[in-house]
Amino acid sequence: MRVFVSSKDVHTEQAKWIDARFSLQDENRGIQAYNEAHIEGAVHWDLANDLSDASIEGGRHMLPSKKRLTDLFRTSGLDVEDTILIYDDGGSPFATRAWWILHYAGFKNVHVLLEGFEQLKALGFVTTQEVTRPTATTVEPTWRDELYVNRSDVAEVVAGDRQAVLVDARAAVRYRGEQEPIDKRAGHIPTARNFDWEQLKVAGQYNVQHAAELLKQVVQPEDDLIVYCGSGVTASPVVAALTELGYPNVRLYVGSFSDWISQDDAPIETV
Repeated sequence: MRVFVSSKDVHTEQAKWIDARFSLQDENRGIQAYNEAHIEGAVHWDLANDLSDASIEGGRHMLPSKKRLTDLFRTSGLDVEDTILIYDDGGSPFATRAWWILHYAGFKNVHVLLEGFEQLKALGFVTTQEVTRPTATTVEPTWRDELYVNRSDVAEVVAGDRQAVLVDARAAVRYRGEQEPIDKRAGHIPTARNFDWEQLKVAGQYNVQHAAELLKQVVQPEDDLIVYCGSGVTASPVVAALTELGYPNVRLYVGSFSDWISQDDAPIETV
């Protein structure tokens, strides 16, 4: 499955566009940037308001309900067979978060653009300040629940009751528990291996073929893989890369480490 694409390698004329720009440091930045200028025809999907639900207990970016996501797809004018192109600032994890949600919902032709907004603009794509108002659809997602992992699933792996490989996509210093700038406990879920999602990039842009050999040092195609990070956002580029490389059994623990440690007695490891 081709996930990451360059705009010059896909037909963009009939595509549906999603602007997924966001900043974890300034949650208003994404919508502000969209209102200043965006690719003509693009709708904006906001990590905090559209692709997460803060009212759900657990991790920091828990997944919205299927009903909320279905409403988002419909008001965005999407159909399952559409070619959908998603961009952010380039090399960020927000477009891949949107990609994973659509992948989970059974959409067939969803791609993350390698170029960020400024690159697309420089390439001559028409931009506008006009908010896109698509014609709503009645799309019915075909949810692929086998791609979704919750806390109890991970607990079975930790207990040895389920055979799977946990992959922690955070920086090595967070994985080892040496630094923890966000969460209340430091370390990683027991048995997890580490692959920093930043290793997917060359010169700030995703390069899956470059990352292929690095990933092989951590996981193998025959592994049953469960990828997590701090809150389920930066794990999504790793899931996307593994999917593109043809790994057949790749799942996302959406709640991730922040959900795991929401239970005070959750075991963790440091190395």
